[in-house]
Amino acid sequence: MKKIATLCLFLLLAFITKLQAQKIAILKYNGGGDWYANPTALPNLIAFCNKEIATKINSKPQTVEVGNIGIFQYPFLHMTGHGNVVFSNEEAENLKTYLLSGGFLHIDDNYGMEPYIRKEIAKLFPNKKLEELGANHPIFNQKFKFKDGLPKIHEHNGKRPQAFGITHNNRLILLFTLESDLGDGWEDPEVHNDGPKVREKALQMGANIIKYVFNN
Repeated sequence: MKKIATLCLFLLLAFITKLQAQKIAILKYNGGGDWYANPTALPNLIAFCNKEIATKINSKPQTVEVGNIGIFQYPFLHMTGHGNVVFSNEEAENLKTYLLSGGFLHIDDNYGMEPYIRKEIAKLFPNKKLEELGANHPIFNQKFKFKDGLPKIHEHNGKRPQAFGITHNNRLILLFTLESDLGDGWEDPEVHNDGPKVREKALQMGANIIKYVFNN
């Protein structure tokens, strides 16, 4: 009986998510990493998406904790930072259920997050591996075309940008962008002194991600 009630709750939450499809949130996590990095990034991305791909996303992104049932209100969660990430067992279960129920998580490594987040992703999906997405993946071919795949926004150590994903039932449910720093490119121009072309690439890739999520 308890399992049936829990399943009904998850299905209800998934339905609520669909009704509120124009909402996105920043994922707050534990472990000491700066989950709050790039504060101007998502508001700028939202404004760009509302203008360029006709979304109607609330201009102010919300913040939600990994273990909070409130994550089910948002079809798109964004996560970033430079350092450590730790999911408790309860948080991992909550996030996993969210993703399998129709949610989507974009993790953007702001440089230094990779070794920590890989361990936590393995905690979520011990039987799945992060797989690199080729340039032919639909996420690179939405309104804006990226023939070479994930664009390079900021240089750190000469490594190429890579996009990794977790797929479930032929749906990409988790995107991990590495050695790109999309979020830095979404920030206000004066924060990183990025030129217009660099910011445009970052915003266009971000819009592709949003469009992919809202259309799938």
